[in-house]
Amino acid sequence: QVRLVESGGGLVQAGGSLRLSCTASGRTFSRLNMGWFRQAPGKERELIAAAMWTGGNTYYKDSVKGRFTCSRDNAKNTVYLQMNSLKPEDTAVYYCAASYSGYYGDSHSYGYWGQGTQVTVSS
Repeated sequence: QVRLVESGGGLVQAGGSLRLSCTASGRTFSRLNMGWFRQAPGKERELIAAAMWTGGNTYYKDSVKGRFTCSRDNAKNTVYLQMNSLKPEDTAVYYCAASYSGYYGDSHSYGYWGQGTQVTVSS
């Protein structure tokens, strides 16, 4: 089992920044692919960023490329999502997820989920 706890959401004005954190416990973090998903009202949950368990490889959805950065600190069992130049359309509940198999850029490979944290971007 993997337990994931997110933090760092909140309300920010358009153009601002937030950093989300997700701390994992229960499995060897360094072997986990870690992903960030978001779900806006009335929309499906989508994978927006991910970090492979090794090699520093990352994945980004086109809509967040150049604005969001996913990074991990294996010593702290934590993955981060730095969000810059936020837009109102980034408003959503953001979820951290983990997978120890499959391709890290495949949303269907993730089986462990955090509770979610709300990000609201005002115009």
